[in-house]
Amino acid sequence: MNYQAVKSIYTFEMARAFRTITQSIVSPVLSTALYFIVFGSAIGSRMENIEGVEYGSFIVPGLIMLSVLTQSVSNASFGIYMPKFMGTMYELLSAPVSYLEIVVGYVGAAASKSLLIGVIILITAGFFVDLQIAHPVWMMVFLLLTCISFSLFGFIIGIWAKNFEQLQLVPLLIITPLVFLGGSFYSISMLPPVWQTVTLFNPVVYLISVFRWSFFGVSDVPVGISLFMIALFLGICLTLTWWIFRTGYRIRT
Repeated sequence: MNYQAVKSIYTFEMARAFRTITQSIVSPVLSTALYFIVFGSAIGSRMENIEGVEYGSFIVPGLIMLSVLTQSVSNASFGIYMPKFMGTMYELLSAPVSYLEIVVGYVGAAASKSLLIGVIILITAGFFVDLQIAHPVWMMVFLLLTCISFSLFGFIIGIWAKNFEQLQLVPLLIITPLVFLGGSFYSISMLPPVWQTVTLFNPVVYLISVFRWSFFGVSDVPVGISLFMIALFLGICLTLTWWIFRTGYRIRT
């Protein structure tokens, strides 16, 4: 592998994030902190515990997932879309850089930025709610897998998008609603049986469920099934990425 090429792409993308640190990092952390203040401290103190967990603490994994998912998709899609928009994509494709190295560079940078945001939000949550992590190692594993999977998904979106409107379409109209309806603020066991069944078709449910399990040891869906769904999603994204470079879909004319 051409590690120098991977390092160059990775460093460029990370530098771009820190040049716009207010938009890239401060803004999502501040937005999520407002959720902790409103739902965790203000409203949460007046609500009953859910599965033995205080409401303010219960919503922390869901809110971290909300930021990590949206930021992973946005960071990766914007990172690969800009070379297409600026016309420098062809220079990248003609350089002695393999497709794998391009993916590792862009997806690695996007996943790193999302992981950093997730950790900052986790630390910030500790200032507002009583937070305990039952399985810290598994928590980091799930967080890392989520960052990589959805950064890869965002990379595919960036290749697919023809304009900035399409670039924002999936994060705003699909990812965010799926996270809100995926048990971020509640347990799906609180829903009527029919809606519980419908909710299981939402893939984000499995992410939030297994991530919440790593915090409190309780989950809406068995951990093994959630892990299988994460691996399945990662496999689908890897297959689509391979197909894009194999066929040159929207990257070669």
